[in-house]
Amino acid sequence: MERCVRIIGIDPGLRATGWGVIETEGTRLRFVASGFIRPATKTDLAQRLYRLSCELAAVLDSHRPDEAAVEETFVNADPRSALKLGQARGICLAGPAALGCPVAEYAPNTIKKAVVGVGHADKRQVAAMVARLLPKAGTPANDEADALAIAICHASHRGSFQGCGQRVAV
Repeated sequence: MERCVRIIGIDPGLRATGWGVIETEGTRLRFVASGFIRPATKTDLAQRLYRLSCELAAVLDSHRPDEAAVEETFVNADPRSALKLGQARGICLAGPAALGCPVAEYAPNTIKKAVVGVGHADKRQVAAMVARLLPKAGTPANDEADALAIAICHASHRGSFQGCGQRVAV
């Protein structure tokens, strides 16, 4: 019998970072929790990143995932925005890693294909499939649905993920 694995999916952003926690045992998925972090937009970048770091650390401490998955940044036409988003992604990658949690990254099209079956699905289609696959999640907000989709994607790809089972005690 396969062991139960707790996975957190993280959808990085400076306005809102979505997170979703699921458990998987074999092919079975179970919703655990989801939410989003919204740093105050009126503060400077350093304060927003600090708040994101603190709140994500609290989520990780509360839910203690075995593995994490983060969405890769798509190429943005505005290099300044892409750089700022990259800084938020850095926090989302480093947070789980600091706990010894292996972190995978997935492109948006890979996530959509894993959840919906089509790499160019829209947000409504992704949210509808997340609700269908995880009925106890209810109707999550967009950022939560995206994060849960990232976790679902990782659950379906984790056999090929090199970090599985390598959790390090800290």
